[in-house]
Amino acid sequence: MVSQALEVSNLRVELSSGPDIIDHISFSLSAGEILGLVGESGSGKTTLATALLAHARRGARLAGGQIDIAGTPLLSVHGEALRKARGGLIGYVAQDPAMALNPALRIGHLLLETLQAHEPALGRAARDERLLQTLDDVGLPGDREFLRRFAHQLSGGQQQRVMLALAFILRPKLIVLDEPTTALDVRTQAHILQTLRRLCKEQGVAAVYVSHDLAVIKDLVDRVMVMYAGRIVEVAARERLFARPSHPYTLGLLAAIPDVARQRPLRAIAGHAPAPGQRPQGCAFAARCARRSAACEQAEPGLLALEAAHQVACLHPQLTALPAEPLAPPREVLAAAAPLLAIRRLNLTYDRQVLFDVSLQLQAGECLAVVGESGSGKTSLARTLAGLGDNASGELVFDCAPLSLLARQRPAASRQRIQYIFQNPYRALNPRQTVGQCLQAPLAHFFGLTAAACRARIEAALQRVALPVSTVDKLPHQLSGGERQRVAIARALVCEPSVLICDEVTSALDVSVQAAILALLKRLQGEGLTLLFVTHDLGVVRAIADRVMVVKDGRVVEQGAVAEVLDRPQVAYTRGLVEYSPSIA
Repeated sequence: MVSQALEVSNLRVELSSGPDIIDHISFSLSAGEILGLVGESGSGKTTLATALLAHARRGARLAGGQIDIAGTPLLSVHGEALRKARGGLIGYVAQDPAMALNPALRIGHLLLETLQAHEPALGRAARDERLLQTLDDVGLPGDREFLRRFAHQLSGGQQQRVMLALAFILRPKLIVLDEPTTALDVRTQAHILQTLRRLCKEQGVAAVYVSHDLAVIKDLVDRVMVMYAGRIVEVAARERLFARPSHPYTLGLLAAIPDVARQRPLRAIAGHAPAPGQRPQGCAFAARCARRSAACEQAEPGLLALEAAHQVACLHPQLTALPAEPLAPPREVLAAAAPLLAIRRLNLTYDRQVLFDVSLQLQAGECLAVVGESGSGKTSLARTLAGLGDNASGELVFDCAPLSLLARQRPAASRQRIQYIFQNPYRALNPRQTVGQCLQAPLAHFFGLTAAACRARIEAALQRVALPVSTVDKLPHQLSGGERQRVAIARALVCEPSVLICDEVTSALDVSVQAAILALLKRLQGEGLTLLFVTHDLGVVRAIADRVMVVKDGRVVEQGAVAEVLDRPQVAYTRGLVEYSPSIA
């Protein structure tokens, strides 16, 4: 008989005011089994993930149900025993390792401190052996020089491997991972996922992997659980779910995923998920569902078994395999003309040189994607074009006129016409300003508009990025990560730019919101907007770009039309990026 590492029964988490965030959550996991937990922002997947640690965020509480981990009733454990269970019994890997790792402690101290806190009886020799074995397991060096490093001295991939080491060093029964590869390039992401799967199978550790992207988890998990509005709407074995998805919401998520293997039209799911306390009677997805009937609005459907390993909460599930999807029409090749923006022989130095003789041209109305691994120099290139890179040399031409490499030396009109959207919306928005105030600032700066005159433009910009007008009075901390990124995009759009430089702007978005944003950018491109799109997601490149430029170690190694580069890459580095990119094909 296979041992059960996790049993969850009728779990409910609710707000202190009464409405539930998640409810009727029941599932189990065997030792070594990996469950993919997917859904949009607000679906309840992160609330469920943290509830597995017997934790609820401020303003919420665990209101009912049971969580048994290897026979231990976690919700009955309190105080010091609960602290010991968090780590010893259940591990956790956060989404942002740079925020989760203590910046004042060296890596070796972090790992040894964790062992000493949870296993004080372990001798020094045994601790050192466990430390070195764990570092080897996650693919990190165990030498003294590495152990003396601080978190900021590591790459993003190394930081995430340290997070895995902190979780696995205590040999837990269950590990919860909250979107741990969102900000990683495709090669590093593939290595992290491969390491995770190997460790879970070798050590018999069950895992719950939270993600908004079904393509990322396709080759990792054994089973997929789809959540919507705080409920489980579909559960199936991995092969079954990707071959025969049944719930309309699951179908919508799959239709919104850009795929590196083929160019296809992306379809965003219309509307928004209901917030806690605003869930309608009947099926919560009915308002967004093309299959809805009058019966869907009467009673909330429960999970029904289609097969032994496939359950779906829907009155009108998809019961047959979907027909082959038509490919998107080929893009028209832009006629050769004087480029809107061009840079020649760009070199950039920080404490070392990071860009070497980079040259590129952007035609008006074109989308050029810049891809490469973390540390390749693609973000440094984008920031330099926006005027944010010091110690740069080269020749920049914009609209047939020379332009300074420093934003502070550019005329206001040029600064207004070249806008930059940062990767991290947490740092890009002023936490003390409402969304309306964030969007009003560039309007007042560039156009001299009053607050009253700004209101209509602000509301229109929010609607263009699929945010309700009520968002205007909210502070950034009241929004999800995806909503913050959409605000950052709206802030750039109110400036009415000619060139929009997008630095990984969809990496934190739900796939459906990502599809809507990509559709918006394509529409703006059709209206004449020029895009420089920095990303590590080659599926997004396939969906939006006209040309792609591959950067490695600060040098351009390959460039050309998207289909040419992705289908017939000439350089081994590019072939590796394509090979490691997740695909649902």
